Amino acid sequence: MMFKSELVKPIIVVEELTKIYKMDSFELKALLNVSFNVYPGEFVSVMGPSGSGKSTLMNLLGCLDTPTSGRYFLDQQDVSKLKDNTLATFRNKKIGFVFQNFNLLPKLDAFQNVELPLIYAGVSRVERYERVKKLLKKVGLEDRIHHRPNQLSGGQTQRVAIARALVNNPSIILADEPTGNLDTHSGEEIMQIFQTLNDEGKTIILVTHENDISLHTKRIIHFRDGQLVGDEKVKNPIRAEDILKDYAKQKENQEYEESQLSIRN
Repeated sequence: MMFKSELVKPIIVVEELTKIYKMDSFELKALLNVSFNVYPGEFVSVMGPSGSGKSTLMNLLGCLDTPTSGRYFLDQQDVSKLKDNTLATFRNKKIGFVFQNFNLLPKLDAFQNVELPLIYAGVSRVERYERVKKLLKKVGLEDRIHHRPNQLSGGQTQRVAIARALVNNPSIILADEPTGNLDTHSGEEIMQIFQTLNDEGKTIILVTHENDISLHTKRIIHFRDGQLVGDEKVKNPIRAEDILKDYAKQKENQEYEESQLSIRN
């Protein structure tokens, strides 16, 4: 399905992508002849039941695995033909990852976790400091810079992970169940950050099993049994900002009612 003008080049092109895992005499067909495009600035969610091929797709899009057959282009580069070393370099420059389990280093504080990819990339100390400080402020953690993961809430930890994903200014963000380990309120805060990033032009692909989370995005791709079975626009995406305002209003009303009850008693 095409959602953009033919004059706009897709940032991702997937052509008949197939992934088959061979285990002794058994073959697991995890992904079968999948084709779709993603254009710059899209916010796409990938949905499907367990075993539908979502994780396999994300591993291929994230250059963490290679396809059995088919082709995958990212920024007009045929990624499916890159060798391991070249693939790793390409991945680090082009893709930012956000995982369900955060994947932060527990002994490093927020600043150090976000800074780490820049150290590997050979970025100067001065530039690292400016970039990391700016991103932690962007995700609302300027007052938690020197907190380690065990000193942060789940939502705050995921914000650090998002800042780390952004630090190399990647072409795309791949988020695998980013709200899966969070309460509803924290999940909305994370979706608000993603929506703000997308409003600024960042391309985001998000895997989720939660229908209400997928309705925060602009397009939903459905998978079942390793095949793409649906691809649809979201007509009126839910804005996390509106949900959070409702939460704040409900909390304010509840606190008011409790104070009135306390006065009467």
